[in-house]
Amino acid sequence: MVHTLERLVVRHTLRVPVPSGTGQGAAAARQFDIALMSVGFKLSGELFTALSGCEEKTVAALAARTLDTVRELVGDHVRHNPYFLRFPAGVPDTAAFWAECLVKALGDETARPLVLGQLSTGTLDLLTLPTYGRYQHAYEDLLAAHGELVAAAGDRVTLLHPGGALLDEVSALYLALAGSRTPLGEEHLADLAVLAGNQAHGPQPERIPVREVRAVVNRARLKAGAALLVDTVTDVLRLACALSVGDVGLREPTRFRAPSRAHRRALLAALDAVVAAQPAKLVDVTRHREAWKRLGERLHPHEYPQWPHAAEVFAVARGERKAPSLAGRAEALLAGGDVASAADLLATTAPGALFRGLDRFVRTAQEGPELDAVLTAAERAAARVSGRVVLSLREHVQNRTEATGAAESGAPRRVFVNRSGGAWVTEDTRGPLPEAVRDRLTALLDAETRRRLTVPERLLVDPEVLSVALPLSGRAAAAGLGTLPRGSVSRIEGELLRFFTYWKQARATTDHDLSALVLDAGYDAVTWLSYTALTSVEGTHSGDVTNAPDGATEFIDLRLGAVRGDFIVPQVHVYSGEGFDRVEESFFGFMLREADQGGRPFEPRTVRMKSDLRGPGRIALPLAFQRDAEGGWHARWLHLYLKGEPHGNRVEENKVTFAVLVRGLVERTPLTVRHLTDLMTAAGARTELWDGRTPAPEEPVTYIGLERPEGLAPGSRVITPENLRDLIPA
Repeated sequence: MVHTLERLVVRHTLRVPVPSGTGQGAAAARQFDIALMSVGFKLSGELFTALSGCEEKTVAALAARTLDTVRELVGDHVRHNPYFLRFPAGVPDTAAFWAECLVKALGDETARPLVLGQLSTGTLDLLTLPTYGRYQHAYEDLLAAHGELVAAAGDRVTLLHPGGALLDEVSALYLALAGSRTPLGEEHLADLAVLAGNQAHGPQPERIPVREVRAVVNRARLKAGAALLVDTVTDVLRLACALSVGDVGLREPTRFRAPSRAHRRALLAALDAVVAAQPAKLVDVTRHREAWKRLGERLHPHEYPQWPHAAEVFAVARGERKAPSLAGRAEALLAGGDVASAADLLATTAPGALFRGLDRFVRTAQEGPELDAVLTAAERAAARVSGRVVLSLREHVQNRTEATGAAESGAPRRVFVNRSGGAWVTEDTRGPLPEAVRDRLTALLDAETRRRLTVPERLLVDPEVLSVALPLSGRAAAAGLGTLPRGSVSRIEGELLRFFTYWKQARATTDHDLSALVLDAGYDAVTWLSYTALTSVEGTHSGDVTNAPDGATEFIDLRLGAVRGDFIVPQVHVYSGEGFDRVEESFFGFMLREADQGGRPFEPRTVRMKSDLRGPGRIALPLAFQRDAEGGWHARWLHLYLKGEPHGNRVEENKVTFAVLVRGLVERTPLTVRHLTDLMTAAGARTELWDGRTPAPEEPVTYIGLERPEGLAPGSRVITPENLRDLIPA
């Protein structure tokens, strides 16, 4: 468990807990530093000094564990073997390669009858050819075929920094995740479950604002015998889902397991206490009526007459007792044309619901006193709405200008992205928001955000972080190295751009296909690279691998100077077998190199991003690349999972869908770090753009950047993508 906790700290914070004890560890620290550099990491000066004063054996053991952790972060914990041995050299023309596979199959006595039978019908299944999709060389052959990577100034170097004692670091990480003001992704929730089990009796955050996070914490507290943190009946339902390893987000039905008697009593006692204190909270039951019915079959509330209020929950679920919801009352007022009263009701009782539906209220209200009443209700409710919802509405309002991205019919398009990363496009039938309304809402939301922000006396900002989107949802970014929230834009530099995807099947034969689509400025397809198009002017594909019992990797190598379009859209398709959330492991990433660097197809020092692929759907769109007016390239982060087809997904059949999605997301303006730094500056912070080339100030500062720099004064607050959620005000 100790090593697991240490790994979590390193992975989430890039901080290494410094062991206790004294000794002569400088030699071991130097060896540690050299080993880290081979995978693109390095000890900071402060960490090297701290480890040099520790025992040599302790440093050596710590180095081995940390190296394993960072290798997994960058994707170097597995063997990456392309189909074509000398990739990116030696990739044949697609038709010529298929013909070669066919000739070899005809020379194989076992395969020949099946192949001849197919040819007689005028069709040929490539998957039946013995040499197609199956490695023809060992990984050791690959290593022998490629020279060493030539070091370049642009290779990635990620610093590891010193942490405190392990228990202190674990507690701090737990408090940060449990107290997050934005929802966490599935990977972070899983890590939080481990931390919560260790910290059930330790320090707790003042508030756990995200209900799904609270469910994970409560599961750990229940198992540890600690008091539960519940104040709504839905908190209890989420906890029941967590105990059954179900969806605490309540998006998917949970198959409830029969709880132990102790857990049954705890759940019913918690329900009873909530309803006894505030009977009005029974209205929440109707939102998840079917889930409550299924849970009641497992809890048997009738066997526990000492908790009569808990039984009322299930009576509401069965329809035996009425509990009109606030949403229902508001809808009734709206249906009757009384928009002002509906807004006033929600402003008083459910301000978050008013903010989430404010666009509809504004469009429904009659211009004049009624519209003014709606906006006044929003102004009155603003102080009681979470900071995340305030910022989400601010982002929504700034995108409600004149519609862009019109379809061929002239109708504007609207892109939806759900909490699982699923995306779809439809016509935008909403009427426009009047400019005066947008201006009034913008002023309200900015003033409310500024009021809540912690304004530092001195603020240092890395210019590269200003275009990073605010993480208003943890599901808008995947776990991994170098990932940024959906909508973020980051500059890339290099001559060669290389994508890679790795997967390892769990039970069934599984074929994931890496592809890249090139679009022009009008979002029309120019070309693509995939297993059906191995070579083009732009670059090469490493070859199709169709079975991955021991893991498999596919690559695409692009020469950026040769790209004929303005957008590059890499994607991973599930052609057959297990999806991203079913395989044992699956991830995507990209590398940047100079043309003369050489090296193996996968070189960890050149990896700029590695992102886990664990979402639903059969097609993953991690990000897109866009050429700017000066010819440079920028990454635009998408983190999307499309439903796709059960079998046979290919880039050629989805070109239009991809183009529409990319266009919709590119033309949408996210709320970025710049928005909050501008508000801090307006509120009195002394703000300075700082790229780290000059000495850091001697006094403590707040620093916001893509990576933690060296040399900041003790007491400085550091915000990087790892803890960017801390910027979101309460």
